[in-house]
Amino acid sequence: MEKQTTASGTARLLRNAFVLVSLVAACTTPFALVRGVFGDGGNTNPIQMGVAGATPTPTPTGTPCAVRAYVPNSSSNNVSVIDTSTNTVVATVSVGANPQGVAVNSAGTHAYITNGTSDTVSVIDTATNTVVATVPVGDSPQGVAVNPVGTLAYVANFSSNDVSVIDTATNTVVATIPVGETGPIGAAVNPEGTRAYITSTYSNNLSVIDTSTNTVVATVSVGINEVGVAVNPVGPFAYVVKYNGTVSVLYTGTNTVVATIRLPGNGSFGVAVNPAGTYAYVANRGNNRVSVIDTVTNSVTATIPVGEVPSGVSVNPAGTLAYVANSAANTVSVIDTSTNSVVATVDVGHGPVAVGNFIGAVPVCLGSSPPPRLRPTPRPHPSLPPRP
Repeated sequence: MEKQTTASGTARLLRNAFVLVSLVAACTTPFALVRGVFGDGGNTNPIQMGVAGATPTPTPTGTPCAVRAYVPNSSSNNVSVIDTSTNTVVATVSVGANPQGVAVNSAGTHAYITNGTSDTVSVIDTATNTVVATVPVGDSPQGVAVNPVGTLAYVANFSSNDVSVIDTATNTVVATIPVGETGPIGAAVNPEGTRAYITSTYSNNLSVIDTSTNTVVATVSVGINEVGVAVNPVGPFAYVVKYNGTVSVLYTGTNTVVATIRLPGNGSFGVAVNPAGTYAYVANRGNNRVSVIDTVTNSVTATIPVGEVPSGVSVNPAGTLAYVANSAANTVSVIDTSTNSVVATVDVGHGPVAVGNFIGAVPVCLGSSPPPRLRPTPRPHPSLPPRP
């Protein structure tokens, strides 16, 4: 176990202002991989070998048919659908070329898959596990995030340096937002749906978008080679992962960095926060490990060996299991979050890169019976008072 945290005096003052809050439902968020990474010829740039950033799957409000993971396989151009009650692949869905980013909406009815080479987003109906729409977006789409009410999806376009906003009712792009940065790659939306956060690989800045106006209202310096981003569902913090093995903790009330966490190794990019907001999980390609961060202390409390080249992480709605896509091993590691150990390994397609929130509580499954409802166990978590 390792820990190394640097925080400003502001961070310490903010911690003194913490108050306990109740568990709330989380928004969904996704991440991505740049085109050509696992294709013929490949891309040897380490930063373009995957990126992630996801907030946890919202807790289902009714009894779901199943809790499923949708894992894009970047080299086989399909999505493996895992039933998390049995940890088996129950369907394989063909999508576009070089699928990378993924987001399951809060209702669990649709999964959105970015296709980095096709410049499209495939929309999967989770009841039938079929593609019901293909949406043209910008150049080399990577991260994708859906707002909490499921009405809009935000797609980071790596090569066109902008964000496509998809109306999920019509599956059409209704806005294109220039971010003014180079290589947009990770995407996350806050629990209120009022802000979208976009990382850019070749920039020092995190872009903050006002979703009511579809404009960039702030740029925050977080350091070069930023990749994944996730928003805490219960506290006003976002976590920006950088390929050099550090995580910047952003206080979203003022858009300021209040802590920097050093992780063991480097090649970090995938990030997810559990539904209680108490732990963040970071996939590290450099050492084939997942780092567990205590969000109260902003310190690393565990390091978990997983498969080769972990390229995406997501947490189930109960917060009991974390799923990690291992690109070079063609597997998904299943982590028991109570013991921080791998309890299952699932074979999937070739080059899995599940960058984003890829787990959803599916409300309707054709030809199957509902499993018991999953509920997270709440834990008190510090938060700051809402911004004025």
